[in-house]
Amino acid sequence: MKESLKILEKTMLDNPALQTCSDDLQRAYEIIMECYRNGGMVLVCGNGGSAADSEHIVGELMKGFLKKRPLPKEDRDLLEDEYLYGNLQGTLPAISLVSQTSIATAFMNDVEPDMVFAQQVYGYRNRDSVLIAISTSGNAANVNNAVRVANAFGMKTIGMTGRNGGKLLDNCTVTIKAPATETYRIQEYHLPIYHALCAMVEADKFEV
Repeated sequence: MKESLKILEKTMLDNPALQTCSDDLQRAYEIIMECYRNGGMVLVCGNGGSAADSEHIVGELMKGFLKKRPLPKEDRDLLEDEYLYGNLQGTLPAISLVSQTSIATAFMNDVEPDMVFAQQVYGYRNRDSVLIAISTSGNAANVNNAVRVANAFGMKTIGMTGRNGGKLLDNCTVTIKAPATETYRIQEYHLPIYHALCAMVEADKFEV
């Protein structure tokens, strides 16, 4: 059994309420794996607690999460210095759109606040990249506008919402709906969902 499947099964065992999300989580994993196989990157956005989740996801992707991710020999040879290659880790390229404070504040002030993530998606657009869009209601305008721009340029999109799905349900390639309606409960479910997603991708990209 692939390690990623074991991670998914353990997540469902530890969080029985997430059984309803299993198929969508598996599909999201497949989309991200395809993205990385093709040299793309993951973009993530959300507001409030979901902005913090965006940062968290990028942290798990950009450095070792459950694995150490040693560098391949060809990269070690290029770096030459043992200190450098000994203190770098394999990475899964990802950017949190909520972190870009200069462009975000300038764009919100000069243009339209609800287009702040959409502008960044347009700038980073790449058919092989993926947007993870987080909104507990599924209706956040700035998040949905980012999804619409990503879709227009052929990017796949993964929504993370609550039980009702909101607008993201229709706009995203796949939408993972946490089995709750209250914001804080949705966010509590989002944590094991994206931890599983990051661990699954890491397991199959760094098989060491």
